[in-house]
Amino acid sequence: MEGTTKALLIAFFLPLVSCANSEQYASNLPYPYWRLGFLAPDYMEVWVETADVEDIRGNFFHRMGGGTVSIAKPADGSGNATRWRSNLGWGAGRHVNGADLPKRIYVRWQSLAEPQTYRVTLEIPERARQLMVEKLDPPCRTSAYRHALVLGLAPGGVVRGWVMSTCGSPIEILRAQAEIEPKGPSQGKTGGRYALPLELESKAYIEKHGIPYGSW
Repeated sequence: MEGTTKALLIAFFLPLVSCANSEQYASNLPYPYWRLGFLAPDYMEVWVETADVEDIRGNFFHRMGGGTVSIAKPADGSGNATRWRSNLGWGAGRHVNGADLPKRIYVRWQSLAEPQTYRVTLEIPERARQLMVEKLDPPCRTSAYRHALVLGLAPGGVVRGWVMSTCGSPIEILRAQAEIEPKGPSQGKTGGRYALPLELESKAYIEKHGIPYGSW
């Protein structure tokens, strides 16, 4: 009988806990989620170790990014690493479900082109949040808002940020300088070994042209 009572109590309280968690992370956004994406200049390969988000309500969303980023690596060497491509779209990333507008984002990544490991805490400006809830006129075919935040990661720890929708031009909202992660790649857990070797196209480009520091 005692076991049955406990089971009933658990069955009763679990939905309440679920509702409380849902309400905790509910937002007033006009869309169910926003997207966090990452990209890099041509051939300047990047591996994101982690991206943690804090929204304006103080909620934390861990590991909202990881792995390789969007990058162009033309096999014929015709790419241009001195600029940011405009046709990489939203970058490689994921949806930040249940979050309100971003307040700050912590990113740690490996710049495989150098190689070097960087970390940065990005304070998202109020202008970015205003743009993310400003209704587009006219709207895009698939969205009426700029609900994508894209971060560009370049050698030397250079960071650029844009907000964008599925149409129209991206709007730059931040520039930042990261610091070197003193523990090295993977927080020192891999003995200094980086996540991936450079692709042949990237290696050939860098051997020929070098890394264009100062161009981003």
